[in-house]
Amino acid sequence: MMASGFLLYDKPAGPTSFKALGAFRNAFPGSKVGHTGTLDSFATGLLVLMAGSYSRLAPFFVGLDKRYRAEISFGSETDTLDPSGDVIAEGPLPARASLEAVLPKFTGLIQQIPPKYSAIHVGGARASDLALKGHEFELKPRSVTIWSLDLESYEEGKAVVFVHCSSGTYIRSLARDIAKSLGTFAHLSALRRLSVGPFGILEAETEISSTTRLLSLDPETVSSIGLGIGFLPKGLESDFSNGKPSALSALVRDKPGQGEDWAVFSATGRLLGIASATNLAAGSGADMPTDRSLCYRLVLAEAGDQS
Repeated sequence: MMASGFLLYDKPAGPTSFKALGAFRNAFPGSKVGHTGTLDSFATGLLVLMAGSYSRLAPFFVGLDKRYRAEISFGSETDTLDPSGDVIAEGPLPARASLEAVLPKFTGLIQQIPPKYSAIHVGGARASDLALKGHEFELKPRSVTIWSLDLESYEEGKAVVFVHCSSGTYIRSLARDIAKSLGTFAHLSALRRLSVGPFGILEAETEISSTTRLLSLDPETVSSIGLGIGFLPKGLESDFSNGKPSALSALVRDKPGQGEDWAVFSATGRLLGIASATNLAAGSGADMPTDRSLCYRLVLAEAGDQS
């Protein structure tokens, strides 16, 4: 059977997320692999890697909030907004008091223009590819949420901040915009991702090898990302694996989620797949599942394995 599960990996500075995924693929040959969000090559920290049938779960995790420790270097802006780029503008170093005064303006729901050197697609091409070729283009601002932005230190023009933000936030753009509000320029000189949703860097592996052990999702973790939790009575795993309505009609819903998707677990706590709720009455809960109220959305390859 192909390896299936997820891994928390502490990516070092240097390799790209794609290269890290290659090492993960080599450790689990034959298994499809994926991740829930990239990190730039200069950045370090948490990558959530998924293998086997778990790779199909990635869309349920890409929207999770993230926490970072970021170093902003004031006085110069690079074309990439990070240390790998060329300096394109220079300005004065702001005073600490001025920096502290503007940071609250960047919390809450804000508008942010992504960096031109990014994976965002413009007319079918990556923005970074267009930028490398010297093409002129504009990226539209989009809404992101910054829940907290705390200054840890500021010395000789370098500010270290902790950021708790929504998925889709570019910390490079945040550094650029903070500097602009201070009448100067900056770039992101270091970045470390500390968490992705409920997953933290302290639990992450620093190496990937053939002996690396994959993790499985438990009900508590899945519930924390907003999915409903349902348990399948013992003996119905094969019915669920084969997509039979009888399995969904027997599902006991334990914890409602924030949306219509329910993670389905076996009686022993093994994740079997995802079901979606449709046409549910207000106040529905554990006492009213029917075969018409749920439909199959995703069945993991191991769902029928009752070992």
